[in-house]
Amino acid sequence: MNATRFQRAAIALVGAAVLPLALTACSSDDSKDTKSSDAASAATETAETPADNAAGTGDQPFGTACASVPKSGAGSFDGMSKDPVATAASNNPGLSTLVTAVKEAGLVDTLNNAKDITVFAPTNEAFAKIPKADLDKVLADKAMLTKILTYHVVGEKLDPKALESGTFPTLEKSTLTTAGSGESYTVNDTSKVVCGNVPTSNATVYIVDTVLMPKM
Repeated sequence: MNATRFQRAAIALVGAAVLPLALTACSSDDSKDTKSSDAASAATETAETPADNAAGTGDQPFGTACASVPKSGAGSFDGMSKDPVATAASNNPGLSTLVTAVKEAGLVDTLNNAKDITVFAPTNEAFAKIPKADLDKVLADKAMLTKILTYHVVGEKLDPKALESGTFPTLEKSTLTTAGSGESYTVNDTSKVVCGNVPTSNATVYIVDTVLMPKM
């Protein structure tokens, strides 16, 4: 009788000792599984993120003058992408002389209504390279002004890769040439792209530092 009671007590004591150890082991295994799962998820996210970011790199504007483009508002890259090209240019303070010229030539609607074009847009500094008397003469001559401005427009959208070595017909009916690579491109060997691959709703814009002149 006493032996039986002793055996029962011993079994109860062993069970009480083993149960916490078993629970601790299960808890430890669950913790390890959770940590392993979290680590796997983090590794997956890390692996995917660079690829996602890299995918859009080639679509971004590039060039030293891009830093002067407003960060927000209608004249920013995001704002310009929502407007047709002449309207987009009018919101960029660095292109005010070009916008004046486009208005004088009566080309606002022509450019805004065109589909899938590329515009090589001279900066204010590019126009400032032209002697004032000559620039005033051009602005006063609508036919000449139209000829010069339409020479800056190609009737298709050009990505940077296309500019590496290209010859393209312009709306003025003659051709211009491009050359370069990476983020360094020239047009007609003289005009440098200072901010390229800028999107508008109907055009790709390459801002250049020299006015392009067709053969007169």
